[in-house]
Amino acid sequence: MAERIRLGVNIDHVATVRNARGGLYPDPVRAAQEALAAGADGITAHLREDRRHISDADIDSLATVLRDQARPLNLEMAVTQEMLAIALHHRPAAVCLVPEKREERTTEGGLDVVGGHNWITPFVGRLNEAGSRVSLFIGPDPHQVEAAQRTGAAVVELHTGSFCDAVRDGRLEQAVADLEALRSAAAQAHALGLEVHAGHGIDYDTVSPIAAIPQVMELNIGHFLIGEAIFVGLGPAIARMRGLMDAARGDEA
Repeated sequence: MAERIRLGVNIDHVATVRNARGGLYPDPVRAAQEALAAGADGITAHLREDRRHISDADIDSLATVLRDQARPLNLEMAVTQEMLAIALHHRPAAVCLVPEKREERTTEGGLDVVGGHNWITPFVGRLNEAGSRVSLFIGPDPHQVEAAQRTGAAVVELHTGSFCDAVRDGRLEQAVADLEALRSAAAQAHALGLEVHAGHGIDYDTVSPIAAIPQVMELNIGHFLIGEAIFVGLGPAIARMRGLMDAARGDEA
């Protein structure tokens, strides 16, 4: 039986709903607690430069509450000096470095570690020294995987968006190719000593093939779960996702 795969729940879009009207409701911290109670292993939040959803106050609260409960916060952030200062202040359990463009609706691709190696590596070093486990969010490209290993990061998170989009669009040939690329990148990263995570665009229809990749130790899922929670509640949405993940790994207990 394969090792149990972890689920990180991204609560960004609870903040999106809150910010649509202002005020304090719905509270991302409450969502984080509900997610953990429903079977999530950790909480992910992306503090964007434009603060379009998660706010600095949210990170303050999440860092405090999760630390008190001994549960991990995974802070997603751009590779900027502002974000580095925030991460060094809070020292979350994990930091995932992601590309970020102001005009994008969501993260459109992986971090270019090959092109940005000389400025990403010092960020990784500072975060490692602070005690945060660093992940690089990259596409399933062998050159990016190799470059990620050379930065000193402990983890790569593979961008699954292309595969998920191809499945939803019915482009089956492309989906097969994308899944093979994810499998190959996961195997390569594992062989290089990196822990492998995956995320972006995952839903009930796409989670099983990704969770079945034996080297993938964690999935980070957000937008779909928050959307599904509108119809069934956050707990049941997470429980179903957790069940699909476990079944894909041969653990249905």
